[in-house]
Amino acid sequence: MAPAPVLVRGGGELSSAAARLLFLSGYPVAILERPEPLAVRRKVSFAQALFAEETVVEGVRGRRVPLDQIAPGHAFVAVAVDPEGESIDRLRPAVLVDGRMLKRNEGTTRAQATLVVGLGPGFIAGDDVHAVVETQRGPSLGRVLWSGRAEADSAHPARVLGYADERVLRAPRGGRFQGRVRIGDVVTPGQTLGEVEGEPVVASIAGLVRGLVADGVRVEPAVKIGDIDPRGLSVAADRISDKARAVAAGVLEAVLVSLRPR
Repeated sequence: MAPAPVLVRGGGELSSAAARLLFLSGYPVAILERPEPLAVRRKVSFAQALFAEETVVEGVRGRRVPLDQIAPGHAFVAVAVDPEGESIDRLRPAVLVDGRMLKRNEGTTRAQATLVVGLGPGFIAGDDVHAVVETQRGPSLGRVLWSGRAEADSAHPARVLGYADERVLRAPRGGRFQGRVRIGDVVTPGQTLGEVEGEPVVASIAGLVRGLVADGVRVEPAVKIGDIDPRGLSVAADRISDKARAVAAGVLEAVLVSLRPR
């Protein structure tokens, strides 16, 4: 029996970690993204394929394909532009993972696939989706919920070496972002890392640039456009985080439990 085709909405780090693990487990996987992805940790995000045509996330290749060729089954993770999910009905996936991390449900329903999984807050397991995977750090991270909701969004990142909100770079205004540094660079407090329509984006702390949106992407005021890891060179920007690995394991668990032979 051929493995069930999987569609993943969103190509950021969490959904990419899930797509990668499912692909390595033998499932054909395709990702649907917006035209200008806001993925920050682009070295571990299949969304990067929309900018570079092809990308590699920890040994798994992702490639941009036209929407009419998005059907899962390639020897890589296919990535296509389809922000509204118009291809879902045509492709009729066995599994649909909504990993856009919008913190709300924008039209995802259980009728769209045999198994519909939502990542994080905004979904209700057993109602609008079949399962929810917890994305909040803590003892329940990666847990599969078959009823109820994930924990509410805290609106604050986890602390690293005592830093939380200071780690996040946000757009000072709306417009197109242009970077002055690259992911993997080590920066200092007060350093200008980029700009949005002439307004500088400045580092609050020292550390390694672990994430940064792509040059030319249009952003809204205050949206997250990057992050700095104060641990510096002791972390690798091209390695999936422990959080993303836990979430990916939860998605795979949901798929195995739901689609196992009865």
